[in-house]
Amino acid sequence: MLEILIFGAVTGAIYAMLAVGFTLIFGVARVLNLAHGSFYALGAYGAYALTSIAHLPLWLAAILTVAGVALFGVIVERVFIRPMRASQLAVLMISLAVALVVEQALFLTFGSEYRNVPSFIDAKVSIGGVDIAGQRLLALVVSGLAIGALYLFIQTTRLGSAILAISQDPEAAQYMGIPSDRVFSVVMALSAALAALAGIMAGPFLSVNPSMHLLPIVKAFAIVVVGGLGSIPGSILAAFMLGYAETLVAYLGSSSWTEIVSVLATLLMLVLRPAGFFGRRAAF
Repeated sequence: MLEILIFGAVTGAIYAMLAVGFTLIFGVARVLNLAHGSFYALGAYGAYALTSIAHLPLWLAAILTVAGVALFGVIVERVFIRPMRASQLAVLMISLAVALVVEQALFLTFGSEYRNVPSFIDAKVSIGGVDIAGQRLLALVVSGLAIGALYLFIQTTRLGSAILAISQDPEAAQYMGIPSDRVFSVVMALSAALAALAGIMAGPFLSVNPSMHLLPIVKAFAIVVVGGLGSIPGSILAAFMLGYAETLVAYLGSSSWTEIVSVLATLLMLVLRPAGFFGRRAAF
């Protein structure tokens, strides 16, 4: 039971970082960004390239990777998403195209082989007789700190207040003089940075390959549907629910069945409660 609690928490923490960024951009800009999983993949590959090829220290590689992916997110928002924002279908198609381009770029650059991202902590930690990799515990801690820092940023800063205003009433916020386009860029940078950080933290104990962006976007979409589109608290709750559900399925059955959990949860929520646990109006 303790093993399930620990591993479920770690899985839920990684999912939470992915889902919070995904729901953040939806809650503010009202767009579903299908390129979100690419930010996760670029985080893992960036850490790999800067440590294995450029031979930088892992902590420096992580900082540079998160900053670089955040900048890439801003470029994607300004160049591709912003001109199409009036059409949800156009945004879905252009963001999917970006994801496919990133996948092919990673494939051409690094090949199809699985890559090993270095760990911040190599040693194992024993908790109540359960041995767990130190990197997994670090991922849990970093996730909590990152999401907590994001919450404080939104709740206590002037820019955070602007983000809240646009998420609640975009038209009124524009009348008040809030530069919505600049806020959208900031939110995209935060969203991309969180996804990249998740990739860096999870890379050492998960598969790193050019197609790794597919699964995170499925998980993130399932989580925001269950938690409620635009609701950060709902996304965090749903992320941990999904993490524990998958861990239980893996321990009681087979790990090959875990991927069905997210799809089944999405279908059930769409049928039984389409607005999710919290609904879009509960954002932030």
